[in-house]
Amino acid sequence: MIDRYEETAPALAEVSDAWLIGRARELAMSSSGETKRMPPGAVVEADQLLAEAMRRGEPRMVAQLLRTSCLVRLAGPLDAATDPLLDEMIAHTHRHGLTVMEAGAYALRGRRLFLGGYEDEALTATAKALAILDDDLTPDTLVDLRTWKRTLTSVLVDIGQLLSQLGIYEVAAQQLLRAQSNIRDYGGPYEIAEHMINRTRLLLGWGLRLERVDRYDQAAEKFATASAIAAAAEVPWRGAQNLRRDDRPAADQLPVVGAAHALARPGAGHINRLRSLTSIATYPRELIMVAIALARCFEREQHYIEAAKALDEAADKLAHDTSENTLRLCLMREIARLSGHDHSVEAANTVEQYAAALEHEMWSTRESKVTSLQTRREHERLSREHGAISQQAMQDPLTGLPNRRALDERLEALVAAPAERPLSVALIDLDGFKGVNDRASHAEGDDVLRVVASTLRRAVRGDDMVARYGGDEFVVLLPGASLSAAEAALRRAVEAVAELPDNLSRGVTLSIGVVSLRPLESAPQSLARADAAMYLTKRNGGNGVTAVAGRPDDDPRNGVDSNRAEAP
Repeated sequence: MIDRYEETAPALAEVSDAWLIGRARELAMSSSGETKRMPPGAVVEADQLLAEAMRRGEPRMVAQLLRTSCLVRLAGPLDAATDPLLDEMIAHTHRHGLTVMEAGAYALRGRRLFLGGYEDEALTATAKALAILDDDLTPDTLVDLRTWKRTLTSVLVDIGQLLSQLGIYEVAAQQLLRAQSNIRDYGGPYEIAEHMINRTRLLLGWGLRLERVDRYDQAAEKFATASAIAAAAEVPWRGAQNLRRDDRPAADQLPVVGAAHALARPGAGHINRLRSLTSIATYPRELIMVAIALARCFEREQHYIEAAKALDEAADKLAHDTSENTLRLCLMREIARLSGHDHSVEAANTVEQYAAALEHEMWSTRESKVTSLQTRREHERLSREHGAISQQAMQDPLTGLPNRRALDERLEALVAAPAERPLSVALIDLDGFKGVNDRASHAEGDDVLRVVASTLRRAVRGDDMVARYGGDEFVVLLPGASLSAAEAALRRAVEAVAELPDNLSRGVTLSIGVVSLRPLESAPQSLARADAAMYLTKRNGGNGVTAVAGRPDDDPRNGVDSNRAEAP
């Protein structure tokens, strides 16, 4: 993986935010589905897009690009960068309050664990994702509703697919059902077709699992429903350029669609199509579904040798694969069942009886897995609820920023930690805010405070603290930032607020004073100097920054009339 913090190519630096996000979405779509369609160098390109997003610093964009870099890796051979990226995505989304994306990060963590063969750990990650989405979700006001709904839908689908792979089909179906209404209202042909294919895949896996415990009538219903959904998907499929490669129907291009029709109505008419689909079914789940469907079509025609060969070839391809344990057992069951045509009836019946007893034992284990998921989900929900209560005591309810109490604790900790030097402390006051309340209303004043708080948060680094100090004052703590670096970041904040549309800012601007912590200086002393520096900015007309270095004779109250007070 490239160093994401190094300067990106000039050409990429010139593109718009919309282009960057759009290209990331294309890469994410190329990593999904049944056949690997990722362009060469997708991982490198995703990392370059991520580096540019981090250079720009908008938290939602960074979260989306982190997700893309994770997705393209999870679609191919896992590399060493996957786990650190997932850790970074979880930390970033939690830090910036991107609740839905945080749930998505845990869903991707679950997929990573599942692919590595750690099913129990994957179950815990999935429980965390579900617990997050169990909260009352409020749409993100900084993005349009359609974008937020699409993000939520993607996360629900990720969770549903993972639960399906874990064999927890009922809960998986619930998540896909939650996603369905959003897709119907906000999705285009690609999203609609992809969702229908995901539902088809879920139903096929569910039906094959039901057969293993002799619930053949229920399995047949799942196969019939899957086939009907797959047939209905042909309409949006024709409008989804991202999915189809030519004018042939989806059943000829997507393994799961062809398998759905064959499992619902096995017969000779599906054989040639399924043979062709076998060659492009590169993911284990699709390969298993197509192999079983092909074998049943051969079996219906009493071509038992060909049926066994289709299953054996799939088993050989998956000899070293550790994923899809539930579906692999379905494949092994088919192989064992067909072996009865080559052995004595007595031996076949003995194997079948043993297999039936074993399957019912495993079904009980599966029900325990469902119970375990729900128990862990409730535990995570209660833990988050407790954490939220604790956080409320440290959070300003209006802006969502840390409050005065949280600020005092953090500043005291930084002052006591020499490793955090240099430390810059800034105090910010809004120019013209009183006039907003006088001319308009306190409600509009509250809206201005929220907008300014969000703008400040975006202007500084993720590790910096922006807190509401009281009224229309804010404090920013920048650990490890030199005074010049802090001043540059705060000037960006001044410019960003000044450039806000008048209907958002109501004409307010920022007056900022920033100081560098002196040796042996206390937290209250540093805040007092920052406050004095801020008033110097006010006297100079506001809408600016006054920076004061950290030597003992530096004090803006000495009357230095400048936007930068330097010691002699």
